[in-house]
Amino acid sequence: MVIILFLCCCSCAKDTIKDTIRENQLIVYLTGSSKYILLPPENIENPLDMAQQISASYKGGDYFLNAWVKADETGMEMTFLNELGARMGELSYRNGQASFSSPVFPSSLKPEYIVADFQFCFYNAMALRKALEDCGLSFEDTGNSRRILQGKTLVIEIEKKPDTVRLVNHLRGYAYTLEGNFK
Repeated sequence: MVIILFLCCCSCAKDTIKDTIRENQLIVYLTGSSKYILLPPENIENPLDMAQQISASYKGGDYFLNAWVKADETGMEMTFLNELGARMGELSYRNGQASFSSPVFPSSLKPEYIVADFQFCFYNAMALRKALEDCGLSFEDTGNSRRILQGKTLVIEIEKKPDTVRLVNHLRGYAYTLEGNFK
C-alpha cells in the first residue's frame, strides 16, 4: 500500500512539474489556433553581434530604425535606436523570459512576437520544423528562403540574402526588412 501511494504521489508530482514547465514557456499565436512555443537560444544557426537597419510596414505605415543585435546560444539582446542614435527601446530573451522596455513604443507590444520572428529568420531549420509541426503548421527551408504554412495557406515568408533578410507575415499583414552583414 505504501508503494502504491508513493508511486501515485511521484506520478502526480511529475505531471505537476510538466504542467509548470508548460505554463512557464512563452507562447506565440501564429494563427488563431496555432500556438508556437519559443525555442531556447541554443538553436540559433550562427551567433550575431551586429548593427542592423530595419524598415517595416504595417497598416499602410512605413517605419525605420536601427538596432544593435547580439544573439548567441545564451540569449538575445536588441537595442533599438533612431537615426540620431537615441535609444528607442531594448529587448531581451534569456532564461526562457522575454522583456521589452521603451519610452517610444506602446507597452502593449509583446516581446515574444519579436523573438518568434527572429527565430524564424535565424534559428536552426530542423528545430523550427519540429516546433512548427508540433503546433500544426509546416515549414519549408531552401537555404535562402523559408515558408511557414497552415495547410496550403502561406502564413509567413522569409527571404534571406547575404545583406538582407525580409520577413512577410501574410496573415497579420506586416513586413520588415533587416539590412546588415549576414554572411
